Amino acid sequence: MGWRDRGIQVKTPEQVEGMRVAGLVVGRTLEMLRDVARPGLTTGELDQKAEHHIRQLGATPSFLGYHGFSGSICVSVNDQVVHGVPGPRVLAEGDVVSIDCGAIVAGWHGDAATTLALGEVSDEVRALIRVTEEAMWRGIAAAKTSGRVSDISFAVEQHVRAHGSYGILEDYTGHGIGTEMHQPPDVPNYGRAGRGPRLVPGLALAVEPMVTLGSPETDILEDDWTVVTTDGSWAAHSEHTFTLTDEGSWVLTALDGGKAELAALGVPYGGD
Repeated sequence: MGWRDRGIQVKTPEQVEGMRVAGLVVGRTLEMLRDVARPGLTTGELDQKAEHHIRQLGATPSFLGYHGFSGSICVSVNDQVVHGVPGPRVLAEGDVVSIDCGAIVAGWHGDAATTLALGEVSDEVRALIRVTEEAMWRGIAAAKTSGRVSDISFAVEQHVRAHGSYGILEDYTGHGIGTEMHQPPDVPNYGRAGRGPRLVPGLALAVEPMVTLGSPETDILEDDWTVVTTDGSWAAHSEHTFTLTDEGSWVLTALDGGKAELAALGVPYGGD
């Protein structure tokens, strides 16, 4: 079965450049939101700032109207893992806030997420945020041309398991991305290496560990979107869109292309 038969989209170098433009919009928007997020702000106000910023940069929010979603970003707080709907909730000191952002430029999508703590939180919570982000980078670092998608999954899981008794969501995964926000293949955050589609230059993937302090079991709130932990434990979510080039890895939603993090992990940088 070929790439096209599987519905997997492999981009030309020129198309990857287009994805980089969308990725930079996402990266810059998340950078802005990290600076402005504070206690007293509602999640809806954070969403308004995000939409304004995305449109100012000449892009369109990917999430707004997606299957009826009402926000331009997802804002998930504390025990909310992903897909939090922005609204009247007021952010408070000590909250843990996951912000997921997507943008479209000239038909190409970028998608990334970050988790931040508002003020003082426990060491346990800070470790959760750190391990989740590190696991994402370990997953990206594990991707090599002619490797398999599950090499990413294995690296993510191994890093999380090595650092504590965390829960890893299995029902929600990373994904392919390009002319649509969600494309095949799925990129789970657990599993054995050496399985799934081959990794080739031009395949763009969103890697996004979703990790909890307790059970990985989840429920969906009455808004039909917000995913919460069943046991009420807090969660973190970290995501970047990346691709492989002939030179190495290129993180399209990182402002520096991922150069610093990749170098620290001994991975060749494949950006411009």
